[in-house]
Amino acid sequence: MKTYKDLFIDFDDTLYDTHGNAVIALGELFEAFGLSRYFDRPETFYDSYWTANIDLWTRYAKGEITRDYLIVERFRRPLSAGQGIAVTEQYCLQMSDAFLELCSSKPGTVEGARELMDYLKAKGYRMHLCSNGFHEVQYRKLEACGLRPYFDTIVLSEDAGANKPSPLYFDYALRQTGAGRAETLMIGDNLQTDVLGAMAAGIDAVFFDRYPEYEKGGKPTFTVKSLREIQDIL
Repeated sequence: MKTYKDLFIDFDDTLYDTHGNAVIALGELFEAFGLSRYFDRPETFYDSYWTANIDLWTRYAKGEITRDYLIVERFRRPLSAGQGIAVTEQYCLQMSDAFLELCSSKPGTVEGARELMDYLKAKGYRMHLCSNGFHEVQYRKLEACGLRPYFDTIVLSEDAGANKPSPLYFDYALRQTGAGRAETLMIGDNLQTDVLGAMAAGIDAVFFDRYPEYEKGGKPTFTVKSLREIQDIL
């Protein structure tokens, strides 16, 4: 089996339970802003948020929208589903700031994340976090969940000037980490941004297939259903 020295590891929903932590934070946000005045059912707000969030992050990864647009729009859409709300940009920004503060303080990780990181560290791999997430938020989440000490390098898209899956992002990551393309393995839960993006840049990749009901495509170097299975590869 091929030998790898450097690991590029996605953070959100690969190691850090971004979705689970955000579900908790959305509930807290709904209460803090008294949104029950505008929504008959909290689920109307939650469902609209997730629909908007998935669409906006997909477009952001492709470079179709800016960070500022994403921050406002992901709350403008769900708030617009309520009744009697003055959905101003200022209100959306206020809500976004509160939401990010709530989210980034949550410590929840994906099942098996700590065990995997302990295993990889003991094996001597150089590990580099590779994320499209926002700079200040990612560092707060890293501290909250306690995973920061495992990483040799933090490579964020805002610093790279390009998002995954752009080859420019992966070229930047290789330069920043000093990793060799042929000896590096990317690990992530997003088939398009993490896996196929890395492979298009000449980097092998592990697809952490957490949501098998989603439509798939491409052919990852490796596919796993749990983080535990990565130990069988490395």
